[in-house]
Amino acid sequence: MNSLKKWWPTPVRSLFLFLVWLLLNNSVEFFHLFFGLVLAWLIPQLIHKFRLIQPGMKNPGAALRYGFMVLWDIVVANMQVVKLVLGPNKRLRPAFIKIPLDLTDNLSITILASTVSLTPGTVSAEVLALNVGVDEPRYLLVHVLDLADEAELIQQVKQRYEAPLKEIF
Repeated sequence: MNSLKKWWPTPVRSLFLFLVWLLLNNSVEFFHLFFGLVLAWLIPQLIHKFRLIQPGMKNPGAALRYGFMVLWDIVVANMQVVKLVLGPNKRLRPAFIKIPLDLTDNLSITILASTVSLTPGTVSAEVLALNVGVDEPRYLLVHVLDLADEAELIQQVKQRYEAPLKEIF
């Protein structure tokens, strides 16, 4: 197994690179097959030492449910933002809020920040205390288009997005 990992450190990535190469060239001629295999082998060999080890997915079913939930939330939030934008601008209450994070690994924090940014009406601005130890608190700084209740929004993000991410990773 170690010799296989030495020659193909990331076999799924290599397969993906090979398939993308063939699709981009729209050909299965010998030259393209050969060059695709060379790239599929060479690129992971060159970059595998630079990769950060990411946590594995513990629950793929939860990840699928999370994806569908985020898509639904994007549709609903789009309708809410349209209603806010087309209404009187005096009703808007923009604000920055700090959401305390229970997540510890960078991948899940990045997914949470991306989810918040994908949902219209909110934008992740920064992860505060980014390079800290495990015991030090982290916060996600979020800009909200219309903030009614800060505590409620923090609780909603933690329950709706952060809790499933803890289950996935």
